[in-house]
Amino acid sequence: MQSLQMTIHPGVLHPIEGVTYCEPAQAAQYLRNGGWVDATVGEMLARTAREKPDAMAFWADGEQITVAQLHDQTDRLGAALLKIGLQPGDRAMFQMGTTVQTAVALIACYKAGIIPVCAVPQHREVEIGQLSAQSQPVAYFVQADFSAFDLCAFARRMMDDHRSYRHLIVARGSGGDYSLESLMEGIGPKEAAHLLGRVRLGCGDVLSFQLSGGTTGIPKIIPRFHGEYLGHSKTLTRIHGIVPGSRLIWALPLIHNAGQLYALMPVIWGGIGTVLMSRVDIPSMLELIERLRVTHALSIGPVAPKLLAYDGVSRHDLSSLKLFATMSRSDKLERHLGVPCANLFGITEGLLLGTPGEAPVQARHGSQGTTGCKSTEIRLLQPESEEPVEDGAPGELCFRGPSSLRGYFRNSEASFTSDGLVRTGDLMKAVTVEGVRYYAFEGRLRDNVNRGGEKIGCEEVEGFVCRHPCVADAKLVAMPDPVYGEKGCIYLILNPGALAPSVQALAEFLVGQGLAKFKCPERVEILEEFPVTRVGKVDKPALKRRIADALLRESQS
Repeated sequence: MQSLQMTIHPGVLHPIEGVTYCEPAQAAQYLRNGGWVDATVGEMLARTAREKPDAMAFWADGEQITVAQLHDQTDRLGAALLKIGLQPGDRAMFQMGTTVQTAVALIACYKAGIIPVCAVPQHREVEIGQLSAQSQPVAYFVQADFSAFDLCAFARRMMDDHRSYRHLIVARGSGGDYSLESLMEGIGPKEAAHLLGRVRLGCGDVLSFQLSGGTTGIPKIIPRFHGEYLGHSKTLTRIHGIVPGSRLIWALPLIHNAGQLYALMPVIWGGIGTVLMSRVDIPSMLELIERLRVTHALSIGPVAPKLLAYDGVSRHDLSSLKLFATMSRSDKLERHLGVPCANLFGITEGLLLGTPGEAPVQARHGSQGTTGCKSTEIRLLQPESEEPVEDGAPGELCFRGPSSLRGYFRNSEASFTSDGLVRTGDLMKAVTVEGVRYYAFEGRLRDNVNRGGEKIGCEEVEGFVCRHPCVADAKLVAMPDPVYGEKGCIYLILNPGALAPSVQALAEFLVGQGLAKFKCPERVEILEEFPVTRVGKVDKPALKRRIADALLRESQS
């Protein structure tokens, strides 16, 4: 691993202080073996637009856009951003939903060398404040009609608190310094080509700042790179059997790492059309799959549980689907939908696992899949050591490859083995099926709640809950949930004579403190003392068992 002060490989034309880059020799190897693509996102979209101009890029909310139109609009918006004063290497905060406008804004930034900070619209003062302080953004992109919450006014408050901001850009509404639409309309193709032609980017330059879920609650920024991201996306399509002519559907945040790798990048490098859904609506999703002949549905959140609860599947023709990939319970989903389903796994630090629809049933249902990349090394190690586990035993998933994290931006918290593999904090065991090695998820070592793919750091939430005047101490644990997989249950020790806050009252207090609403606990339990282990530490596994048992009893009563 190399820092900015050391040698940087030739693909980096705009080095950024605080970013850890790949060693030159390793970068050259990844380019040779196809782990990376020797191109930028802008160059790749231009190539695809020449080859497949009339291919449909996106369907969303009743609108359609071809690859040629996507290329033109992102050229004009990218050039307009340069014209108002943004420069390659500048950062831009993003709080936008899953829409065509989000795709256009992201790609425009990629073409201009502007680096999106990939927040989500649900983030509030705590997360945006920390991300702004870390990344020093110059621009702020928001979607005005995302929800009843006024994102424009919120962005203004954040901009007042952080002096780096200069421009508020609003999509699908008003209230900013510029609207997305007016910026595009104010510049012609020739001027756009001239302005973008002056930007020189390399395949090793930073593409975006993605965010990691962690246990401290402080958002950690993961730099992702042009050629690396393109290579990773191509690998993922091979894993899932996505080929030219495939058609995808995505109903979760496009701004997320998975959303961009699965739903955005295939359009850019392959002209593979994607159906975007701004919210999860199961009947609408199945209607779109049927009408648009979708071949691949990919989900990391609550889509699969909601599908399992939907009793109208038989009314839809799903024969076009070659694969529905989800986080878990793919066996039940396959029986319910009658199409091939498979589990998957992913972390923003650079590893995603999966299988194609034609893989053996044991691989699709009994594991999260395989990496599909020969350059990626995976080891299963004893927790808190570097000793490998025995075959078939669970161990901490550790990996290194073309897309693996080499260091968080301006943050030394990352955990690596002594020879540079990323320690994930996830427990896996190896499963061999027909001579292929797959990996099955066994649990997590880290202290967080995975609510439909959103990682909630327990320590962060506990700190906020302890600010409540009635609370002496608090411990957050994951409790099982049929829709989201997990939700947060907060165990409280109250101050003497204090009354316990309700779930709603506690949420109002926490949101008032600046915590994102989705992080608020969804059940409150009161204890006089926390259980402890033999060495005197709070026994969180015991708390998890306690709430799981309570939920089971309640379901049976």
